[in-house]
Amino acid sequence: MGRRARAKADLDTELTELPPELRWREWMGRVEAVIFAAPAPVTRETLARVVGRDCSLDLIIDDIRAELRGRPYELVTVAGGWQHRTRKNFGDAIRAAIGGASDGKALSQSETLILACIAYYQPITRSELSAFFGKEVSRDTIARLRGLDFIARGPRSPQPGAPYTYVTTKGFLVQFGLETLRDLPNMEALEDAGLLSKDKMLAGELPDPLPADDEKHDDDEEAADWTETG
Repeated sequence: MGRRARAKADLDTELTELPPELRWREWMGRVEAVIFAAPAPVTRETLARVVGRDCSLDLIIDDIRAELRGRPYELVTVAGGWQHRTRKNFGDAIRAAIGGASDGKALSQSETLILACIAYYQPITRSELSAFFGKEVSRDTIARLRGLDFIARGPRSPQPGAPYTYVTTKGFLVQFGLETLRDLPNMEALEDAGLLSKDKMLAGELPDPLPADDEKHDDDEEAADWTETG
């Protein structure tokens, strides 16, 4: 702990001996290096450790983004932080060269629909999910989504038996490139279109039954692509 504290103290963040333009370039380089090296989105608090007290991180980020225009990767805001990501229009080239995602996070059509329902109606119980889709949502499916760190247990429901509810996680935001849940497609628009409605679900007005997990569908590949982050 002492060694880490000394290392931080030894880093000159103010750079007062440098002229303003060189100081700004050094701050930009530090911020981009930290984001590039980090395995997860980097928060404002983390980046503040490598720049001066009067440095505007928002302006630094804007300048980095400007320099990345025309590059095959970009700096995005996701899950409360910043992260480098490949631009989506290069997805086909990447898949042609090295294949699809190998992180085991590709979802089946059923898993995709269930995860979307949780994202919009959280906190929601497994029995409510089952009622919505007209068939039982298995514990195995819930366990897989939890294992992928897409969902977690939420508060207990006031229903008889006080079952657990489920909510999405920060890992969900990271995987789908969302800064917050407010970045999901507009819920009111979906409800106005009759595509999603928890009130209808609880009233027993069910959508088409959920496809069985072992069935093959022409749009399975499209459903799996929902997990790609570009």
